[in-house]
Amino acid sequence: MTNGRTRKVVVAAVAALPLFVLVSAAFGGSSASAGGRSLHQTAPTPTFSPIFAQASPSHLPRGPQLFLQSCAWCHGTHGEGTDRGPSLIGVGAADADFYLSTGRMPIAQPQDNPGRKQPAYPPAQIRLLANYIAKLAPGPPIPSPDIRTGNFVLGETLYLNNCAACHSSAGVGGALTNGQQAPPLGAATSVQVAESIRVGPGTMPVFGPDVFDDHDVNSIVRYVAYLQHPDDRGGIPFGHLGPIAEGAAAWLVGLLAILLVTRWIGESGKDTG
Repeated sequence: MTNGRTRKVVVAAVAALPLFVLVSAAFGGSSASAGGRSLHQTAPTPTFSPIFAQASPSHLPRGPQLFLQSCAWCHGTHGEGTDRGPSLIGVGAADADFYLSTGRMPIAQPQDNPGRKQPAYPPAQIRLLANYIAKLAPGPPIPSPDIRTGNFVLGETLYLNNCAACHSSAGVGGALTNGQQAPPLGAATSVQVAESIRVGPGTMPVFGPDVFDDHDVNSIVRYVAYLQHPDDRGGIPFGHLGPIAEGAAAWLVGLLAILLVTRWIGESGKDTG
């Protein structure tokens, strides 16, 4: 009788297991949903604040509305800056367009050198925000580079002398001494390259018209466009790391071939002897 009672208990437990799983899933899903809503309600958002939403009446132009709703939480209602973000007064349309079009802004948490990602706004809204920020105070305008007028040789020289130390000779980026990274240039548009020259994002220096005139900028943009689609003649590109890497690979392959041939000759001599 004990064995029969035990079997009944086991059968009942097995039969109740699916019901237990369903109930646990239901309560677990409800708890997770509630937890998700709680986190969403309490987590601070850097691109929106109820205070600024109330200060953004519908009669304002679209540019100021977007700024108050999406930027003022970090940069202040008039772009004067806060402890969460720097002042935007005088940065110009080029700075705003660069950071917004490369997805470096907005960011969830303040950081010194945000990386490139998918833009959060469509081009039309980026133009509205850039135009509004440009009106806060005079600053660099959005450039209009023309690579057709740029000189390739001049662009190569200027790039290698001023840019390659950080972005590498192939434009693939690299590590900086301060622990940060110089970004690769493969995804940068011509306008973004010209903007970065003029505004100096992150740790990059500013190259104003007194350093590089428009012809210089067009030449650098033309050379960067070449780096994005180089003409790899005469061999394997090895990630476009340049002739040193290709030469080193050739030497290694050659030395390995010599060692293999030498070993084969030695083994053949033993067999003959």
